[in-house]
Amino acid sequence: MFFTADTHFADPRVLRIDRRPFATTAEHDEALIETWNRTVAPSDEVWHLGDFARGTASAKETLLSRLNGRKHLIAGNNDDAVTLALTGWDSVRTYHELLLDGRRLVLCHYAFRTWNSMGKGAIDLHGHSHGRLKPIPRQYDVGVDAFPFRPVTLEEILASRPQRGSRTVPPDGTRPG
Repeated sequence: MFFTADTHFADPRVLRIDRRPFATTAEHDEALIETWNRTVAPSDEVWHLGDFARGTASAKETLLSRLNGRKHLIAGNNDDAVTLALTGWDSVRTYHELLLDGRRLVLCHYAFRTWNSMGKGAIDLHGHSHGRLKPIPRQYDVGVDAFPFRPVTLEEILASRPQRGSRTVPPDGTRPG
């Protein structure tokens, strides 16, 4: 299972606002599609946490069909009615909770200040902030600006920063002190 957000396909604003390293929107889109398909197999499940694409219904449908996986959309602020109605989504919601590897995940486009079962170890996955929010425990921006322009697994998400109470051991295995 994979998670991503804020792909903003066919949206020239992300090149300027988010300073994505692509010369054109077409180059951006092709790079994200290629990286997505290299990461995700056709049988994998992907949760896209909003802000998928701009453009016509036909262009969006074609784009969605080019991406590997069974795709679910958690609607974002830039996802219009056309995006929500695309036939390539296995589901469309504004919020969802699921259990994965014994962990409760809370999925929404927006980062929460508090979330369901937060005190019981639930993890909040979101997009929208384009990697600009200060990290807080058990909350992760899964957008392509926070990760290397591709969907990521829960394992990769959790490994992206040290867990509270964990200690970093240098590569040579020595411990300080």
